[in-house]
Amino acid sequence: MSEQGQESARRQGTRVFKKSSPNSKLTAYLSKRDFIDHLSHVDPIEGVVLIDESFVKNRRVFVHVLAAFRYGREDLDVLGLSFRKDLFLASAQIYPPQTTISDNTPVNPVPILTVASGTTSTKKSPSGAAGDTTAEHTDIEPKLQPKPLTRLQERLIKKLGPSAYPFYFELPHATPASVTLQPGPNDSGKPCGVDYELRAYIAEECDEKPQARSSVRMAIRKLTYAPEESAPQPSAEVVKDFIMSPGTLRLEVSLDKEKYYHGEFIAVNVLVDNNSNKTVKKVKVSVMQVADIMLFSRAVYKCTVDEAEYDEGLPILPSQTGWCKVYHMCPLLSNNREKRGLALDGKLKNEDTNLASSTIISDPHQKENLGMIVQYRVRVRLVLGFGASDVCVELPFTLTHPKPVLDEDESARQIRASAESDFRQDGSPPQPNSESEDSLDRNFISLSADERPKLVCAADLSNDDLIFEDFARLRLRGEDINPPSNPFAPAAAGGVDNTPTFTEPRVPLTADSNSAPSVLSTLLSPSS
Repeated sequence: MSEQGQESARRQGTRVFKKSSPNSKLTAYLSKRDFIDHLSHVDPIEGVVLIDESFVKNRRVFVHVLAAFRYGREDLDVLGLSFRKDLFLASAQIYPPQTTISDNTPVNPVPILTVASGTTSTKKSPSGAAGDTTAEHTDIEPKLQPKPLTRLQERLIKKLGPSAYPFYFELPHATPASVTLQPGPNDSGKPCGVDYELRAYIAEECDEKPQARSSVRMAIRKLTYAPEESAPQPSAEVVKDFIMSPGTLRLEVSLDKEKYYHGEFIAVNVLVDNNSNKTVKKVKVSVMQVADIMLFSRAVYKCTVDEAEYDEGLPILPSQTGWCKVYHMCPLLSNNREKRGLALDGKLKNEDTNLASSTIISDPHQKENLGMIVQYRVRVRLVLGFGASDVCVELPFTLTHPKPVLDEDESARQIRASAESDFRQDGSPPQPNSESEDSLDRNFISLSADERPKLVCAADLSNDDLIFEDFARLRLRGEDINPPSNPFAPAAAGGVDNTPTFTEPRVPLTADSNSAPSVLSTLLSPSS
């Protein structure tokens, strides 16, 4: 088979990521590493854990999902103090299973949600070791019913055998997105920021400190994208009066739209009416990232991610009106790799990433639970010179990922979930339309009409298409890219098209992905 045919066959399978504990007694299988917040719902965290029951014996196996904000280096954790704040914790016991339905078909355990209160206290682990500092938590009694196995879990259990036990977590909308602060070249340790981890471990109790050799830790990310609804076009103007000088200087700035994707050019329209006796020497345009740290006290930190200075068509002389110019900016991580403390989308080891997406705030009263709020602004400054104060305007905009394209497996899952919902509401099987039939027929496991409305389907798995891979992150569509050529520049000789092609980045990391900026030097010195 040719390489192209092998690659095509490889793409047709369902990829499953796996990771084993150091003693190989636990192996976790996960569908993906990036989970998208669609604003209406969040991608569920689903998978199974293969357990060596002879090793576990009378103990139990738990799985938890933890979101934490680390704001200091690990080597600064002294005297029982930890520079981290737990933002979300959900745990579930998967072995021995606690819930089954009448025919002994396995179902997903109901997780116990635990939310950090924001105050810290020092407590000892059951083993008696001091210095285990965690956040105080408030247990929330679950009111959820056990969920049936998903299609992927059924296939995994069929393939791995009865020693595979499922887990299923749903992240609420108030949970933060994964954000990493870019470390400096000489920093070491785990990066600061908001990160998620999925852990499976063997213990007597859920809150017991697990042994590293009998646990599996998998770093995952929660990402968001802006809603598709169009927002008003950003625009602002300022009229500057000068002391002991007649006339005014009017500056109007507007953007071509409110939402931009990573790697997309931002068109900044600048209009100047100079009715004063001042002269505009230069125009400075910059794009700033504003990170709002929601810790015990609020702090705002700014970082310039793209800037340029223009003198074309200048100076703007006194009494000159109607001066207009359009500038194009493109904020990219590849141009800011040396900036310490820059907010990035959650960074995983040995993987590239992009600038942090704008934080979508659905509930303004839940800002403290987000850990870090990232926003972007375009700043236009008119430099007058001769001791006169500059004229400045700032415009906010949204930088985000495009809406992910659902693969066939995900489309079938949503269609099946909708069919199950209809069946539960009216008690009769839904009438499939042509679109749903086509989507189901394109999948690898076909379900008969009688089996579709069932909570647990008995799919034919004789020709399984699961592809197991070592734990590695899937790249998200719309990632940061290499610096594209400016499509608004004059065409090169020979009619060469300078329009950028948006491809995935190929620039290697210049800083160690495990390094981290210290909270004492980075977060305590906000820039103006």
